[in-house]
Amino acid sequence: MAGQLGGQPIFILREGSQRTKGREAQNNNIMAAKAVAAAVRTTLGPKGMDKMLVDSLGDIVITNDGATILKEMDIEHPAAKMIVEVAKTQDDEVGDGTTTAAVLAGEFLKNAEELLEQNVHPTVIANGYRLAASKAKEILQTLAHVVSADDRELLFKIAATAITGKGAEAHKDVFANLTVDAVLSVVNTDDGKRTVDVDDIKVEKKVGGSIESSVLIKGMVIDKERVHTNMPKKVVDAKILLLNEALEIKKTEVDAEIQIKSPDQLQLFLDQEEQMIHDMVTKVINSGANVVFVQKGIDD
Repeated sequence: MAGQLGGQPIFILREGSQRTKGREAQNNNIMAAKAVAAAVRTTLGPKGMDKMLVDSLGDIVITNDGATILKEMDIEHPAAKMIVEVAKTQDDEVGDGTTTAAVLAGEFLKNAEELLEQNVHPTVIANGYRLAASKAKEILQTLAHVVSADDRELLFKIAATAITGKGAEAHKDVFANLTVDAVLSVVNTDDGKRTVDVDDIKVEKKVGGSIESSVLIKGMVIDKERVHTNMPKKVVDAKILLLNEALEIKKTEVDAEIQIKSPDQLQLFLDQEEQMIHDMVTKVINSGANVVFVQKGIDD
């Protein structure tokens, strides 16, 4: 926060804050960004190594995925956080190449540091990088290969490449085939253009079995148990009823006290509750549904 007093700026900083400017600030920012890039540099490529991360609770993560590593790191420096944001954006938009993005950003800053030492103005350096980015896009367009949704072999290779380095190489073929099948099953065609919303695909993990047991369900998986063991485990051609209300007696919103003076009165209350539940169940039966999903509670 800054203000003006008699033409002189007044800076209000938190206790323990440090203020740098000019070349020193540039060097500090570049050094912090390069440190983050160096942390993931050794994970890049076919001979990239895994990192073991231990958090404050003692939980251990072993990975060579740049996005995961940067997410687990406790980074406070503003410039270093920008490198993390570069990797995060890459992961959100593309889903891969996070390490490459971080390493390239660090390398660009390293080269910029050399230019700064030669007294090249930061604006000139930034404009140079913009021109380079424009030229790189132009070259990439000539190198790009159009991928057809009907070319399953190429789609398989793309999926297998993305899986490499994720600790699942031994089962790469299984996951690559599942990935291609999953993506092709949620393709939307709009004005001749095919798009895929990755939010239409959900990965559900269950303990037990092997990786080879993984399957693609072209539908919906709801990880819930049956409320009673006598209910069927499998229903073919199900008529599904979705309820966002409870199949039980609602509690009153205000505190109330009922005085019961005889066993007969108690039985009347119990009979009334049973009748209300019976009415609910009758409506469900009359709907013709044979599978019911309830968002809230179900009376025992």
